[in-house]
Amino acid sequence: MKKTIIIIAVCVILIIILMPYIWMLLTSFKSTTEIIKNPGRILPIDWTLSGYYNVLTQSPFFMWLKNSIIVTASVTVIVLFTSSLTGYIFAKYQFRGKEFLFWIILATMMVPFTVTMIPNFLLINELGLHNTLGSLIVPTMVSGFGIFLCRQFCEDIPDSLCEAAKIDGAGDFYIYWKIILPNLTPCLGALAIFTFLESWNDYLRPLIMLERMESMTLPVALSYFSNQHYNDYSSIMAAAALIMVPVTVVFLLLQKYFIKGIAITGMK
Repeated sequence: MKKTIIIIAVCVILIIILMPYIWMLLTSFKSTTEIIKNPGRILPIDWTLSGYYNVLTQSPFFMWLKNSIIVTASVTVIVLFTSSLTGYIFAKYQFRGKEFLFWIILATMMVPFTVTMIPNFLLINELGLHNTLGSLIVPTMVSGFGIFLCRQFCEDIPDSLCEAAKIDGAGDFYIYWKIILPNLTPCLGALAIFTFLESWNDYLRPLIMLERMESMTLPVALSYFSNQHYNDYSSIMAAAALIMVPVTVVFLLLQKYFIKGIAITGMK
């Protein structure tokens, strides 16, 4: 009886979590007129692909998709490299002011983006990166959370492995590449999902940094289908559904590392 109650409770929670996603997908197969006339109906009366047709043919969707892929892939790869390397240094090396520097990195996690967005904009403008994809990549190349996560995992890697490699003549970067990185796979899998989601769904930063339509990423480009006089709800839902596809694929590919990373976090 207890197991049955737990299963039912989990199923109810799952339905609640998935309901907005299901509603979005079903709404994308409705026309805008039907959405306005029947706002409380979940299933479409007349199934149509007009929303997807408008998104794929009436807008530069693939250009926006390319921009989002470039930004998200670049940020994810760079963050994985900088986080794992910095975490390894903080975990396995001793130097003056190490703990103080680490606490400063942790302190950056407490500062919301709304506080730093104006200094970020001024800095990006001075660097000449305004209205370019570099304005979204450069400020996010280092992650305080990523450094913290990788440092915690690196501390669980035995020092004897690194010492044995040094005795065999391995250099510092060789130890990082051949010993540390393979042992950080669960951690990097989880960090990759977090970073990918954050960068892919980022709306405020591109809204501030980008003005030209050619440079827009997908979350900001959704406003293309709405204005003060008319909202094309069918196209907005279709675009939102298409935006969710890459995120879903990445999570399905990395979910075992994500789950393993969370499971190992509390273990020594």
